[in-house]
Amino acid sequence: MNPLNKIHEHGQSIWLDLLDRDMMNTGKLQSRINSDDLRGLTSNPSIFEKAISGSSDYDADIANLSKKEDDNAAIFFAMAIKDIQRAADIFKPVYDKTNGKDGFVSLEVSPYLARDTEATIEQAQELWKKVNRKNVMIKIPATREGLPSIRKCIAEGININITLLFGLPRYREVTEAFMGGLEERLKANKPIDEVASVASFFLSRIDVLVDPMLEQKNAPALKGKIAIASAKIAYQIYHEMISGDRFKKLEAKGAQRQRLLWASTGTKDPAYSDVKYVEPLIGKETVNTLPVETIDAFRDHGKVAHTLNQDTESATRALEGLKEKGIDIHPITQQLEEEGIEKFNKSFDKLLKSIDDQKQQNS
Repeated sequence: MNPLNKIHEHGQSIWLDLLDRDMMNTGKLQSRINSDDLRGLTSNPSIFEKAISGSSDYDADIANLSKKEDDNAAIFFAMAIKDIQRAADIFKPVYDKTNGKDGFVSLEVSPYLARDTEATIEQAQELWKKVNRKNVMIKIPATREGLPSIRKCIAEGININITLLFGLPRYREVTEAFMGGLEERLKANKPIDEVASVASFFLSRIDVLVDPMLEQKNAPALKGKIAIASAKIAYQIYHEMISGDRFKKLEAKGAQRQRLLWASTGTKDPAYSDVKYVEPLIGKETVNTLPVETIDAFRDHGKVAHTLNQDTESATRALEGLKEKGIDIHPITQQLEEEGIEKFNKSFDKLLKSIDDQKQQNS
């Protein structure tokens, strides 16, 4: 049994932060599910951009789809839906084995819609209907405009992966949107027991932005600690939610718990451990979505222990220490949200250009 298998014994699920056709065609995805006990998969515009522009696997689809469709975004989503359906089918045995708790595959709405509530709702509904798999989650960003989209889609019974989540106050708002959606669904006399959701807290990017500020403030003791501290406090907020009367009423009606998911867990700074955002964040009812390199590193030398609810006082002190140094975390997390949207927009732009280039070659 490798360390990845042992993580599940502590109540955490490992999802793969990657999707490409080569993994599915060669059986590598199924092999990783079997050997590493992978419980799900996430995708995003950057992942699809690398898959489509970095291989010839999509050339035939682009050629065929472009004969009847001019819009490059429509061509992309047609291909993405096909991939997501296939991946969901591969993970369906995991979904069945875990009684609908795991085995999910995530597909993101267009990053162009991050500030458009109604358009996000419309596309989430469309993607959910077209993919037509119970074990799929539609990703909606945790922007101010995304919150009512999340609530509405949960109320309609759509599984939602809330993405681009950086700040603790925004996470509280996400839990409100989640519970509000379930309450609306109950008022409409619709079942809530099959509605699944995760809240994806992005981590390594926090340290990338904060560490240079700490260097300038001559606070080396806090470097590399703020992202993990934020995650540990987020876990406390999660427990506040599930222990509150409001959620207990929903749970009595069959509601599933909206798990925290640790995202952006590949180590960006080579000075840090390559499993920095895995080892300290192992805890019950959580998910960690990992790139292949981090999965391989943790399999090789990861240490497994129930760590997420440890050192919470240190986490609180780290965030207080940040404030004492005159660094306000709130504009930082807002900046990270804006940068995250911009990054996904750029990836989507490159993705659409690669489709357009391929169309030109075929014409």
